[in-house]
Amino acid sequence: MGILADIKGKLAGALGGTTAPQGGNAIVNSIFQMLTDPNTGGLQGLVKNFHDKGLGTVVSSWVGTGSNLPITPDQVTQALGANRLQQIAQGAGTHPGAVAPQLAALLPTIIDKLTPTGTVPESSALAQGLAMLRKSMGAAPTAPTAPTK
Repeated sequence: MGILADIKGKLAGALGGTTAPQGGNAIVNSIFQMLTDPNTGGLQGLVKNFHDKGLGTVVSSWVGTGSNLPITPDQVTQALGANRLQQIAQGAGTHPGAVAPQLAALLPTIIDKLTPTGTVPESSALAQGLAMLRKSMGAAPTAPTAPTK
């Protein structure tokens, strides 16, 4: 339950509140989708995207076994792009300005917990881990997507 407690705590604190902000569970589901989406490369693609946007040191700290470096909402927007944040906000039923701070609070913890050995897991192991996490959080399951080639 450690990762679940960490994620819930980060989500609650993302905007300084004591309860999950509006759209919180949908934002967590969006993170899970990003981490398993074969069209964007899943977790490996997300890590690569952060590297490509000049945030390699930050994301490497999350994957590595040491301390996690923080990320700002502006850096999240830089890495993911305003369009993706807008899509997440629409899906979560919240304002786009609320998404980046929540992602900045959640991504370091989630990626860190999914990479305990300092390496990105294979997609099948990651999908299984996220499915168990979704179930424990009561998050809506998502249908597995088949890789496209």
